[in-house]
Amino acid sequence: MKTTDALLQIKNLYIRYTTDEGVVHAVNGIDLVVNKGETLGLVGETGAGKTTAALGVVRLVPDPPGIIVSGEILFGAVNLLKVSAAKMRKIRGNSISMIFQDPMTALNPVLTVGDQISEVIRLHDRVSRAEAYAKASAMLKLVGIPEERMEEYPHQFSGGMKQRVVIAIALACGPQLLIADEPTTALDVTIQAQVLELMRNLKAELGTSMMLITHDLGVVAETCDKVAIMYAGEIVEYGSLDEVYNDTRHPYTKGLFGSVPSPDRRERRLRPIPGLMPDPTRLPEGCAFHPRCPRATEQCAQSKPPNLFLGGEHVAKCYYAKEERSGEQ
Repeated sequence: MKTTDALLQIKNLYIRYTTDEGVVHAVNGIDLVVNKGETLGLVGETGAGKTTAALGVVRLVPDPPGIIVSGEILFGAVNLLKVSAAKMRKIRGNSISMIFQDPMTALNPVLTVGDQISEVIRLHDRVSRAEAYAKASAMLKLVGIPEERMEEYPHQFSGGMKQRVVIAIALACGPQLLIADEPTTALDVTIQAQVLELMRNLKAELGTSMMLITHDLGVVAETCDKVAIMYAGEIVEYGSLDEVYNDTRHPYTKGLFGSVPSPDRRERRLRPIPGLMPDPTRLPEGCAFHPRCPRATEQCAQSKPPNLFLGGEHVAKCYYAKEERSGEQ
């Protein structure tokens, strides 16, 4: 992974949750790079560890039961895992912001949207209440909501407008990095397209880098420069959008594409990936995907595959990645 223009580097990150049922191995040695001005799509099934990885970046993993076991998270030259809680609070919301999954629960129901946006500005910028309110009004207008609605409460907004308010809060202080955790999951298709278009325009206008967490491969194709496919807490394939989409090498990534209907393929049935994501308290030996993999061998069941470099920035964690081609199954 090229790190010349890296804004964010995640190195060998491990995160665990200790519960009564056992130790949940949520994130297992991931490496990621987000360069300045680019968008990275983090894709995988529910339970893959995507949100936990994002919470690790902003140091919001609930403790207990969660703990960041080891690794590095470099934001520029700063290791975020080494800074004090007070310094992290200054970074969070100012230099790094996060849009959470559900806009319905991300907003405080007893405060007006104007107060919620201006609160973020006053926490990080040394401005008066009036200046913060004026800037909040401008941010609301920037995301397409009339400034007259500053005095309204979250329940007076639709789901799509709530998400716009959450985006305004996240971008209020001009962060260098925006982490968007499934920002369109709770929205219908029409509103989803509007919100994604808004995020792309704001990203271009403000020069913000973005990590987009999603299940939707179509959203990634429209929005992202780089793609990381996550399975059972590991990055199993990584590369540019073209490399991952047009030269797919990992069997799991192929399974994801095979599960999506395409107007280019005339098929009577989709080809879902057999089985379920493994229990994170009892991950299988060897490759975590081998119980569901059509190419699995005894070697896959006994030892973890290394990262195979396939040219450019393309990497896949599979013994047979160099033999695979996008059209083969």
